[in-house]
Amino acid sequence: MSDQQPLLPHNIPPAAKRTGLFLTTILVPILLVAGIIFVAIKGEGVPKDELELAKYYLKSAPVIDGHIDLPEVPRNFYKNNVSAFDLNEKTIGHVDIPRIRQGHLGGFFWSIYVNCDEKNDGEDFLGPTTQVRDTLEQIDVATNMIERYSDTFALARTADEVEAAIKQGKVASMFGLEGGHSLGNSLAVLRMYHQLGVRYMTLTHSCNNAFADSAGIFGDIKEKWGGLSPFGKDLIPEMNRLGIFVDISHVSDKTALQALAITRAPVILSHSCARHFNEMPRNVPDEVLAKIGRGKHQVDGVVMVNFFPVFASSNPDEVDVAYIADEVEYIAKKTSKHNVGIGSDYDGIESTPKGLEDVSTYPHLFAELIRRGWTKSELAGLAGGNFLRAFRGVESVSAKLKKEGKGPSYVVYDKRKDLDPYRDFPGGSF
Repeated sequence: MSDQQPLLPHNIPPAAKRTGLFLTTILVPILLVAGIIFVAIKGEGVPKDELELAKYYLKSAPVIDGHIDLPEVPRNFYKNNVSAFDLNEKTIGHVDIPRIRQGHLGGFFWSIYVNCDEKNDGEDFLGPTTQVRDTLEQIDVATNMIERYSDTFALARTADEVEAAIKQGKVASMFGLEGGHSLGNSLAVLRMYHQLGVRYMTLTHSCNNAFADSAGIFGDIKEKWGGLSPFGKDLIPEMNRLGIFVDISHVSDKTALQALAITRAPVILSHSCARHFNEMPRNVPDEVLAKIGRGKHQVDGVVMVNFFPVFASSNPDEVDVAYIADEVEYIAKKTSKHNVGIGSDYDGIESTPKGLEDVSTYPHLFAELIRRGWTKSELAGLAGGNFLRAFRGVESVSAKLKKEGKGPSYVVYDKRKDLDPYRDFPGGSF
């Protein structure tokens, strides 16, 4: 097996036939390890050096990163012209194809992010904005880049397609929508984004919106709804029905806890640090971590660790590979090693940890965890197995809801007036 053909579990039964936690939490890591063993049988000696061993493991169980802001690069620097720069050469950011290969990145969520601004949005979030237009442009940018470099990237809409892309030596590419403000207050727009490939949505970004309260970034935000709005409580079931991860990065604590109480599907925190290390409201508190897992009164999901030093610590200069490993282990302790993943935030952050400067450096984190005693199957889960299990869980819930006859939600945001029925037909012909 070559570096270009990593092996992930591809023979797991479809979601509708899955029989429980054995397949999702035990069989997935076993199959990942089987791939590693297969490499060894082919004649490659198992390295003893931790860094080389990490690279060796990642050949068969590559990283699936929950949050990379690559679409921002053409938007911010090239007016959305993806032909104006070459991903085969070193870019100005943290991501390009040579570094992707060097770091054994097997898949990632292309972050679809546009600005929110409560001053422009208005008190009821009805102010005219370009957010839906800009979101569609970001999806267009990501789609065009995937097509332009189709020898490297493959659009993946399902867990099976993620595995198939990686087995073919390609980088599985999914879309993650960063903030409910991108919906323009419409569940119909959510459904169209799903058609275009969006598979998670953070309920908020740094602003409150019509669906939920945000944590802000540095805490300078006033609560609007006390968590989810009434409209937000309708949003969660529609995301479950569609098969879109409910992403509770960025949201207020009340929003997170209420979303966890409503969702029937696994959740994701696509790029979050632990508040234990830094009291920033943007970070996930122990109270929320305690709700994530496979135990009674818990919700399955994955907390994907953010690399931004400013989030990770009140003293960003101290953040290095070992510090991020501390974050991983703390979250794993509060949830489990089956509920932690990687959500770097590369290309969306101004600084990076020492030793984790770009996508080429993921193996350094895995080497540090090897030194701390993490096993092959635990590392395979962190790299991507945990995410795949949760993704299959989301798909399974979606299939079940549709089988039960759950149709699209036609709930309308109650502040909108443009859809009020006519009292009389307007004059003129039709």
